[in-house]
Amino acid sequence: MFKVLLKDVSFLNLMTRRIFNVLIVANPYDAFMLEDDGRVDEKIFNEYMELGLRYPPTFKQVSTIDEAKEVLRDTQIDLIICMPGTGDNDAFDVARAVKAQVPYIPCVVLTPFSHGITKRMENEDLSIFEYVFCWLGNTDLIISIIKLMEDRMNIEHDVAEAGVQVILLVEDGIRFYSSILPNLYHYLLEQSQRFATEALNSHTASLRMRGRPKVMLARNYEEAWAIYEKYKDNMLGVISDCRFPRNGEKDSSAGLRLLDAIRAESEYVPLILQSSESENRAKAEASGYRFIDKNSKKASVDLRELLAEHFGFGDFIFRDPKTKAELLRVHNLKELQDNIFKIPNDSMLYHISRNHMSRWLSARAIFPVSAFLKTITWHKLQDVDEHRRIIFDAIVQYRHMKNIGVVAEFHRDRFDAYSHFARIGDGSLGGKGRGLAFLDSIIKRHPEFNSMEQARVQIPKTVVLCTDIFDEFMDKNNLYQIALSDAPDDQILSHFLKAQLPDSLIADFFAFFEAVKAPVAVRSSSLLEDSHYQPFAGIYSTYMIPYLEDKYEMLRMLACAIKGVYASVYYKDSKAYMTATSNVIDQEKMAVILQEVVGQRYGDHYYPNISGVLRSINYYPIGDETAEEGIASLALGLGKYIVDGGQTLRVSPYHPDHILQTSEMETALKETQTRFYALDMAHTGSDFKVDDGFNILNLRVKEADRDGSLQYIASTYDPLDQVIRDGIYEGGRKVISFCGVLQQGIFPLPELLQLSEKFGEQEMKRPVEIEFACVLRVRSEERGMGSENSLGGETNEQSISHSSLPTPHSSLVGDFYLLQIRPIVDSKQVLEEDLQGIPDEKCLLRSHNSLGHGISEDVCDVVYVKTGDDFSAQNNPAIAREIEEINRRFLDQERGYILIGPGRWGSSDPWLGIPVKWPHISAARVIVEAAVKGYHVDPSQGTHFFQNLTSFGVGYFTIDTQRGDGIFQKELLDSMPAVEETELVRHVRFDHPLKVMMDGMKQEGVVIL
Repeated sequence: MFKVLLKDVSFLNLMTRRIFNVLIVANPYDAFMLEDDGRVDEKIFNEYMELGLRYPPTFKQVSTIDEAKEVLRDTQIDLIICMPGTGDNDAFDVARAVKAQVPYIPCVVLTPFSHGITKRMENEDLSIFEYVFCWLGNTDLIISIIKLMEDRMNIEHDVAEAGVQVILLVEDGIRFYSSILPNLYHYLLEQSQRFATEALNSHTASLRMRGRPKVMLARNYEEAWAIYEKYKDNMLGVISDCRFPRNGEKDSSAGLRLLDAIRAESEYVPLILQSSESENRAKAEASGYRFIDKNSKKASVDLRELLAEHFGFGDFIFRDPKTKAELLRVHNLKELQDNIFKIPNDSMLYHISRNHMSRWLSARAIFPVSAFLKTITWHKLQDVDEHRRIIFDAIVQYRHMKNIGVVAEFHRDRFDAYSHFARIGDGSLGGKGRGLAFLDSIIKRHPEFNSMEQARVQIPKTVVLCTDIFDEFMDKNNLYQIALSDAPDDQILSHFLKAQLPDSLIADFFAFFEAVKAPVAVRSSSLLEDSHYQPFAGIYSTYMIPYLEDKYEMLRMLACAIKGVYASVYYKDSKAYMTATSNVIDQEKMAVILQEVVGQRYGDHYYPNISGVLRSINYYPIGDETAEEGIASLALGLGKYIVDGGQTLRVSPYHPDHILQTSEMETALKETQTRFYALDMAHTGSDFKVDDGFNILNLRVKEADRDGSLQYIASTYDPLDQVIRDGIYEGGRKVISFCGVLQQGIFPLPELLQLSEKFGEQEMKRPVEIEFACVLRVRSEERGMGSENSLGGETNEQSISHSSLPTPHSSLVGDFYLLQIRPIVDSKQVLEEDLQGIPDEKCLLRSHNSLGHGISEDVCDVVYVKTGDDFSAQNNPAIAREIEEINRRFLDQERGYILIGPGRWGSSDPWLGIPVKWPHISAARVIVEAAVKGYHVDPSQGTHFFQNLTSFGVGYFTIDTQRGDGIFQKELLDSMPAVEETELVRHVRFDHPLKVMMDGMKQEGVVIL
């Protein structure tokens, strides 16, 4: 069995050496004749534009040596064209002088070949010139000369770099090759324009044209054989004259000898013999070569037909091997993929055994597939159906490889299940769209993502409606008046829902539905959203619509969702946010992302097994964690649950075995997910609301248990033994612990998170936040890759037993989707000052072991436990009650405070610390564990209400002045008048705000007086 292994080819590095400046050596009259009473620059430029070529050259004309030297001094010349005229023309002298000065610049002769010039040239030494051409006023010849020289300059690199193909033309007749080359190049450039349309966008199309076959001109047998020997593995075909020099003498059979020698080495390469001697036709055809009569008036047409038929240009025509009748014609790669299993066996055998498919792909610059198929000949594999499968798999892999990291232009006839990311319109992709395209390019640049057999990393299938669609929608429906008014949100939405989207989108949407076959998320992607400098995330709407068999109903829902996203730009909250961030609403434009929803269907519910948000910086590292290792929040179901502040599992990708929330049974039962979000697949219709979550279900975890989606991501609480066991068992509450993917290594989620964090931050050059989702499937090894079943989903062909590990005959695989990347931008978290450089005397508090990050200057109050010589831990419960009362008053006044006390805050054992619960201290902005003489307790690092600290951005300081670890100016607080004071607790207030500064990367924290 042949495994498809393709190596990607970049066209960016091809044709890097160009001819930009041409020096024409001719007297003014001859130069004028060259230009034919016009400008050759203009003609060449127009020719280049018609053929889709870039970088047309400019021309400088000189007639004396001094003029030539002046041009060479000021301009980088790439090619010299010498035009010897009649009479006393000294063009040869000028050309020789120039060549002597710059011998490395190629030089060609261009002559009209009148009788006088021909006679004169017989006495000239032409060895300094690369070529001599016959000029009949055709600017196509100028292009051919430039392209021939560029091919010579680039061929060695381009063949080695990408496997570019070579056409060998063997001809010593100046008039003949001056006629054939323009015809050949024009045809090649037309074909390269044609196959470039298969590229995903206009930029890649122009790059792909660089992959056209190179033409090499040989004028004798030895030169031809040297070229063939050097490039025979990339030889697309050979066109040879019959009579040309061999061993220094004209040989009337040199062409036949050459083709015979080539055929002896290669049974597949197409060979064409051309001759003005008609008796050579029989000799050529007897040897199986194609023949062109040079005397024929349709010689150029014959050449084009043979190139199309045998060199792989044009459409691929599947023929009946007996009658040669056309059975099927394919125009592009996708059509070949769609029809490969429909071709009759005898036709497939005919084309495979002659290497036709590989050659067709080579001519179209699809080098990775061509090179791979070229190695699998009929001699090696005599199984037609296996060849079909290999060709299909190779095309699929190639299209997938080419789609990743590229924003394609949407073509409804080409967008299918193997397409990836496309745009409709010419405007901006918006912030989220740019982020997605960037993520896709990161995946492409780092093959490590897809190096794990169990996981496939990708972005969801995506189509972006660019901002110009938004502009057209707003203008044609006259919506700006209502949009910019102070009308309520529901009224604005109502107007937008009545408006009309462009009709041209209907067929595009149907093509998208057919390719995705899944629910569609309609997400905002505004110009300002997810920008590097302004956190606009979550301001605009994101709707989800179910996948329906009734595509017209789905179309109606999609149209409403798009209009709903457009309307959200002008909602009250959006306008207020614009004002708050000093942006003008007129500057905001909206692109819309249409994206498959990651997940699996379970009855009327649709959701992924895992959603998450990954941050490359962890401002609350505990235990062995470090700030640089990042932190992830994981949840079952749709990611909206995380955005809405739901209970998630917090895990460091580098320490998946150490999860605070599941470290103790009581904590696991109290601080893990109990509800999740799913898309309601039964909710149809166009009753769209301002609330974009109107069709999102908020379900209990037991619903997911009934769906069968908790396999490998949950544990079971056994109330009898008072223990939590990894895996799913009958009875007992299910705890969302993600134990299978975090601790048991069933799926490489920690490794994927590490790679995402590493490459995301590396590519963006700053800390990042990444949204992701994951769908897990069981794969039966006996049945192979084709039998992957989502956990508990409706596509299951076999039931999945309730156990904690896959069976010996199955393994877990999954699709890991990267959904969004954005820089971590939070004004509160911009910290540039080195905290260690702040003098101790300026600090009320200093901790070398702090959690949290950022700066705040809105706290004036300090509440601290009185820890004199008479302090006793037996008073801790009473202290907790007093602090609860004080905290309630702060909540009523909407004020915050700094809380300082001994031992572990929140400890259930009152001898180890103050036994408060989070609601009792919820107004605290900074919580401090301060060691007390004679009361030694290991610090807790806020573990008792860690989720609340991270959710609300509360700082947590650990200070032990007894050991010289930090600063706590308790004497200063004791000297201040108390706002309120009890026997155990004291509350003081400063007349100015205290400045709290926390460096989460270095775990340094200070409170400055």
